[in-house]
Amino acid sequence: MASSRTSKAKTPLETALSGIPSTFRTRLIRSYTELRKRFSQAQYDSSWDTPGLSVGKFCESVLRFLQHDLTGSSIPFGTHISNFADECHKLVQLPKTSGNESLRVIIPRSLVFLYTLRGKRGIGHVGGDVEANAMDAGTATRLCDWILCELIRIYHKLSLEEAQALVDALTEREVPLIWDVAGKRRILKAGLNFKHKVLLLLYSQPDQGVLTEDLFDWVEHSHFTVFKRQVLTDLHKRRLIEYDRESELAYISPFGVREVENVVLKEK
Repeated sequence: MASSRTSKAKTPLETALSGIPSTFRTRLIRSYTELRKRFSQAQYDSSWDTPGLSVGKFCESVLRFLQHDLTGSSIPFGTHISNFADECHKLVQLPKTSGNESLRVIIPRSLVFLYTLRGKRGIGHVGGDVEANAMDAGTATRLCDWILCELIRIYHKLSLEEAQALVDALTEREVPLIWDVAGKRRILKAGLNFKHKVLLLLYSQPDQGVLTEDLFDWVEHSHFTVFKRQVLTDLHKRRLIEYDRESELAYISPFGVREVENVVLKEK
């Protein structure tokens, strides 16, 4: 007689990392998936600081797993890691007989760089000497990709190329909604009207105004006067934007942000 209970099918990533105990595997996958989603989001709204939050979780989960695998014990989840770099260096100093060189040396050194990048470049919390930016967030994300591929290669006995192919297939590759090209910005999301295009463009630059002539050019409207009257003026009256006719700058309002998040981004 078949059991009335049905077990949840494993995802390809869970299967690829099945050699890692579930206590660590679950947290690794959760933090990595969260990281990739935040990085995809940042590609069109420039929230480059948010991927760093997941980078920290990912690093700490990997470190605890390496401690467990190489030494038989690890800092418990929920317990603060007082000096992350020192804990990684302890692994590097282990004898060669402790385990795979990548687990013992290369990944721990990568984790130190990742953790430092997150903490000192403004992508994990405020106070870094460089503001969060696309290059740093991209570097951190790609290094997390590599670490995950190494774990898959070692524990699923795949080549690095096969592991990379698996991660690439699993990664949510969202096409950015806005494309910067030749000094212009183009909306890649199909089916938006001119008002929603303007709101999306302003949403991507929330802390600065955008020249009306740039908005006109970027949304490819056919008549500048009509564009200002029917698009910008109407959005201004509805308090979705602030349209300053003196400076010819437009700014998104809190109502406009809500419109983008609740309507524009959800349009099919």
